[in-house]
Amino acid sequence: MDLLILAAGMGSRFGGLKQIEPFDERNNFIIDYSIYDAKAAGFDRVVFLIKEENREIFESTVGARVAKYIDVAYAYQSLDVLPKGYSMPKDRVKPLGTAQAIYCAKDVLRSNFAIVNSDDFYGADAFKVAASYLRRLPFGTKGVYANVAYYAANTMTKNGSVKRGILDFDNEGNLTSLVESKLEWRGDEIYATPLDKEDYKQIPSNTLVSMNMFVFSLDILKKIEENFPAFLDENKDNLDTCEYLIPTLIDELIAKEEIHCKVLSTTAVWHGVTYREDKPEVVASLQKLVEDGHYPSDRFGKL
Repeated sequence: MDLLILAAGMGSRFGGLKQIEPFDERNNFIIDYSIYDAKAAGFDRVVFLIKEENREIFESTVGARVAKYIDVAYAYQSLDVLPKGYSMPKDRVKPLGTAQAIYCAKDVLRSNFAIVNSDDFYGADAFKVAASYLRRLPFGTKGVYANVAYYAANTMTKNGSVKRGILDFDNEGNLTSLVESKLEWRGDEIYATPLDKEDYKQIPSNTLVSMNMFVFSLDILKKIEENFPAFLDENKDNLDTCEYLIPTLIDELIAKEEIHCKVLSTTAVWHGVTYREDKPEVVASLQKLVEDGHYPSDRFGKL
């Protein structure tokens, strides 16, 4: 099973390259915890999606130490990977979004796969849920995906608002819509504001939200390719800032009844560093997990 780790983000709000920021006294990165949990769950191959200019530093840090324990491959997110006849503004630097990121790995992925962000801690249960679904997904399956969903309260920070995809689903657990929203604590309550609206509402703490952990059959690559020109045409006037995002594409494909996407809940607690002020809390949480025996007390040496 392939795990595609999206590691080409710039980390602008955090203030640096979060992917290679140490998060414990043994100099492990968050990505080390994800790979540890993924391998334990049954993933046997990791594809790192990075910027080519970061290749040397990434391979010499993350890649060099995990390649001994799990099959590693690399793909590169580039603004040049576009449908024929299209181009990006020459001064654009920011990556084009998660859908385009996945598409950049089209020649490297070789099985049904899951995706995660490199700078998010997803927790062991989330990888178990994703792996279990992948094992039941026959190779060659088309249009059958899944989202590993978290309870909203398990994904929040006290240091500001966060963007989450609020999930609506039917009685059979099929996703019906994904609404990108801004979530924030107001006292002990969570309030959500859709990104395309100004009205907000209180939501239950156990509302299921997306943390960009999707499980895909390989045909998602074809879906991304087919819908890419329309996205670029619709955004021809803001090509310097637009993003081709996988949650938005999934929502559109569901609306057109082209795919099914299961919502798979996890009890895992997400940890992340949306803001630099988040780091001390994440460090303390990871240390507690080590002390409780969920992870080795030495540096990850045997995955």
